[in-house]
Parts: sequence; structure tokens; C-alpha cells
Amino acid sequence: MEWNEKLQLIIDYVENHLQRDEEPIDIQEIVKIAECSYTFFQKVFSYMNGISFADYIRYRKLTLAGYDMKSTRLKVVDISYKYGYESPTSFTKAFQNFHGISPKKARMTDTQLRVYPKMQLISKQQYTWKIEKKLTMRLIGKSMKMSCLNNAHHQTVLAFWNQCQMDGTYAQLIALDSGIPRGLFGMFGEYDSSKNEIEYSIMVISDDHLPEGFKEIIIPESLWAIFDCHGTIPQAIRNGWQYLQEEWLVQYPFQHANHPELEWYSAGNVYDENYLSQIWIPIMEEE
Repeated sequence: MEWNEKLQLIIDYVENHLQRDEEPIDIQEIVKIAECSYTFFQKVFSYMNGISFADYIRYRKLTLAGYDMKSTRLKVVDISYKYGYESPTSFTKAFQNFHGISPKKARMTDTQLRVYPKMQLISKQQYTWKIEKKLTMRLIGKSMKMSCLNNAHHQTVLAFWNQCQMDGTYAQLIALDSGIPRGLFGMFGEYDSSKNEIEYSIMVISDDHLPEGFKEIIIPESLWAIFDCHGTIPQAIRNGWQYLQEEWLVQYPFQHANHPELEWYSAGNVYDENYLSQIWIPIMEEE
């Protein structure tokens, strides 16, 4: 399930509890829907929406409390307890800070109250993404070292893919692929600053024998932020990296795991405008 789908379920859950059930928000229910720790969910929520989950709930409570003050005859004490405040005093202070007027004055005057609407899932991002845990992966394939001088490795990567197609490596990898779904990985290894070189690999998930001239890499069970890129290759994947570098990584909400970042290329026509490729960022889940 994509994060925006999970987020919609959580927002609906919050609204249902605030407006219908009038019960406290159950953190364990949030954890169940989000399928991750509460701390981790809060980071994702804040990153995606520019507001903390706690502030969102607080703003919604005070918005609804404002409606109650204007449209019902409920006492301040009843409204304060309805929205989970420990006392009318703490509620009055929060109401004043949010609306700029006390609850009693709000009821007695025609002053407009502040409204923080229910969150609408209009994506601000160009790319859809999800958090997914992957089991241990055995990747096999071929590698080569590339010079990074004047960003020469960008062109060398394309040449390496072409070489693998011409010498039969590409077809061999496809035959060895046991991934679900099937697809090829592009992976940058460690950068050698002394030589200004980096290793690049083309690999597949496989439990087959290791062919001569191939290498294998074992990536343990990990959590990944996976970004979908749609469009022809290589432009779609390049645009994806540009987006990550300019927007997502600037506000990077996660701790990077000690695994290589991956590119994944689905089976299909790489010149199709709807072709799917992905960028996988390894992340650590906080308990």
C-alpha cells in the first residue's frame, strides 16, 4: 500500500474519532495502519505534509471546538473534555492561542474563527513513493570501474549497458532473474577518492549458480524508500535522481542504512513513455 493510501486511512480514522466516536486517538491503531513504528510514522507524516501529526490533530480539535462554540449550547467544560483537554483552563488557553479569542467571547460575538480543514491528499510531489521491507537479497551480475572525472561515469554507464546487451550478458541475466517482479538492478558501489573512480554493477536477484565472470552481493533484510519513475530510459531515472537531490534529500527524514542505493528497471520497453523504473534508498527504521 502506498503512503498516500495509508495516510488517507489514518486521516479518516482521526476524523471519525474526533467527530463521531469522540474517543481518544489510539496510537496502536495508527501503527497498525502505517505498518511501522509510531516515531517513524511521525517523521514520514511531517515530511510529506509540512506539519507534525500532533499539530494536525490539535488544529483539527480546535477547529471543531470552534464549530461547537458557534453552533451548540455545550458548556466550555463539556467541549474541553470532548476534545481531550485535562481541564477547561488548558482548553481555554489553547483555544485562545489558536483562534485569537477566548471561547466565551467566540460565542458572544460575530468574530470569525480560524479553520484548519481536514487534510486533502493533493500530492505536492512529482513522484509516488512507498516504504517497503525487503527480505535478504542475493544479487548477481557484472561490474566495472568507471572514472568520475568531469562526470564521465554517466556516459560510461550507458556504454556498459550497451556492452552487456551486445555480449549476451543482458540475456543471461534475464534468464537468471528470480525476482518478483522480474527486473534488473543498476548499482553504484563505493567511491574511490584516490583514483576518482566508482564501481557500477548490473545485476538481478537470483538463487541460481554464479556464472564465471560474475560477482555476487548479499544485501540483508532492509527497509527501503522506493520511488517510481515513469518514462523512457535514461531520462526518467535521471529526472528521478534530480528530484531526490533537489527536494527529497534536502529534507531527508530518515537515517540512511549502510547499504548501496539501487536503481531497478522493470521488464518491458524502455522507450515506452509509461515504462517503470525505480530508485531504492536504504533507510533505517527507528524504534
